[in-house]
Amino acid sequence: MKIMTPQNGCAWITGASSGIGAALAVELANRGWHVAISARREAALQAVAMQHENIHGFACDVIDRAAMARVASDIASKLGPIALGVMNAGIYLPTSLPEFDASLFDRTFDVNLTGTVNGLAALIPNMVARGEGHISLVSSVAGYGGLVTSAAYGASKAALFNMGESLAMDLKDSGVHISMVAPGFVKTPATDVNEFSMPFIIEANEAARRIADGLAKNKTHVSFPRRFSFLLRLLNLLPRGIYVNLAGRFMGR
Repeated sequence: MKIMTPQNGCAWITGASSGIGAALAVELANRGWHVAISARREAALQAVAMQHENIHGFACDVIDRAAMARVASDIASKLGPIALGVMNAGIYLPTSLPEFDASLFDRTFDVNLTGTVNGLAALIPNMVARGEGHISLVSSVAGYGGLVTSAAYGASKAALFNMGESLAMDLKDSGVHISMVAPGFVKTPATDVNEFSMPFIIEANEAARRIADGLAKNKTHVSFPRRFSFLLRLLNLLPRGIYVNLAGRFMGR
């Protein structure tokens, strides 16, 4: 599969007004990419764009499918074809049981799953028509198996793994590469709300470097930190009852 470089076009990152998305925009810009960044908060986008001349803000809400299509078209007309799409927009709304708020699940699935689908709808047809492109879905190690307070978040991220792997198979002969990114705990506004232990937590700029390295090598699965990712995948090989007990104990529950 052909590796996408800045010579093939621009990069588009959703959810890039803060956290991993903003850090990745700077990392890719430093590597020579023209980077389009999207999020709802236009002022925050412009603050990120001011960090590098190669970063350009395009405000958009990922849950608006028509708006996503318009923004993708606008990016292509101004910056050239989108060669790399990083579907990073996501929210983490912790579940606090025994209270059950179904709206947390609605909102989480709208942004994390449907928002990603809307990005795919804006990118895949054009990439297939050109015969090249790379789309990366930012999931999470929480998608490997259940974790505390992550009933909604983890379910949405598990769905991204399944969807991404299926699309990778379906698009194998089209020239379009699909990859999945699975960060562990990264210090961002989303993780600042956590009240439990976050093993091996890393800074957003370090996460961005690892993602960019993986994308540059066309890796299908980029996960980090390695020890934490490996541990969770190993735990998920256990019988489910044992996994639930050990994972809950590991994270302080």
